[in-house]
Amino acid sequence: MYIKVKVKTGQKKESLVVKNKDTFLASVKEPAERNMANKRINLLIAKHFKVLPEKVRIIKGQTAPSKILKIII
Repeated sequence: MYIKVKVKTGQKKESLVVKNKDTFLASVKEPAERNMANKRINLLIAKHFKVLPEKVRIIKGQTAPSKILKIII
């Protein structure tokens, strides 16, 4: 399953908002450096879909705010 995620980093509150069936808006506290925000996004998405974090991979957008993630269910 592939999903699109728009990410905002360095926010005061963390949230994951479902915009469509396969589109999400994520806000994370971690800064966009040293892969910290990407790791937190993986955890949020894994928790939402009730899978292990290892089952979530960033396919496109490793360094961009718009990402495409693959979830292995």
